[in-house]
Order: sequence, then C-alpha cells, then structure tokens
Amino acid sequence: MRVVAQRVAAARVEVGGRVSGSIGRGLLLLAGFAARDSADDIAWMSGKLVRLRIFPDAAGMMNRSLLEIGGELLAVSQFTLYASTKKGNRPSWSGAARPEVAQPLFEAFVRQLERDLGRQVQTGVFAADMQVHLVNDGPVTLVIDSHNPA
Repeated sequence: MRVVAQRVAAARVEVGGRVSGSIGRGLLLLAGFAARDSADDIAWMSGKLVRLRIFPDAAGMMNRSLLEIGGELLAVSQFTLYASTKKGNRPSWSGAARPEVAQPLFEAFVRQLERDLGRQVQTGVFAADMQVHLVNDGPVTLVIDSHNPA
C-alpha cells in the first residue's frame, strides 16, 4: 500500500462538476494498492497517518498529529501510485491491484481511518475521473509505503 499524504489547509474532490468530498485543515490522502496488500497494511497505514506528528505546535514545530489538532481526512484512490516507468515512455500499471481487488481495499482503508480518527472520512469516487483541489499547507507532502516503511 502506498499513500501520498499532503498536509492541507483545505481540499476537495469533484466528479462531473459535483463535490464528492471536502475538508478543511487536515490531510489529503492519495492511496494506491497492490494485489499483495492486506488488512495488516491497512491497519499499519491508518495508524501511522492519524498519529504522524506533522502539524505545528505553539512554537511552530511539527509536533502535533491529526488526532491532536482535530483535523479532517480526505481519501482518494489513485492506482497511478504504482506506475512503473522503467521501460519506454508509457507507464505500466502492472504493479497496481486490479479494480476488483483495489476497491474493497480502499473501502476497508476508509473504514479503518474512521475508526482510528473517530469520525467520518471524506472520499473521492473510486475509479472516477476526479479533479482534486487543494491548498497544500507548508507545503508538507510525504510518501509512505507499507512494504517499505523506512
């Protein structure tokens, strides 16, 4: 499982001109899944994300978590995080889970985030053509991979 987490002042996702998810201060999560991903990957990633100390404290140091600031989450599925560009100029998507595998993983991820955060998580629409709007705060952008947690 691979996630690009962006600290945002605000973010929203539109599908066909309609807003499907919108948040204020918090994290925008672009989440990609591999066929080998499991409930363990989802639990680890969710716990990591809600507890990451990337929000400023009173001294301006990145020392507070999403839980501590009462921040919001917007999760968007993005299979392109598993693109391979090793050969030629056309990316290969063979590392990404097929939609029938990825969709239940994404839905389980959202449910786990909701349990860990204690409230509803906003989302995009799985497999839709989405427009993601964000005000990146910092900017702070992290790439986290459950199979390479370094």
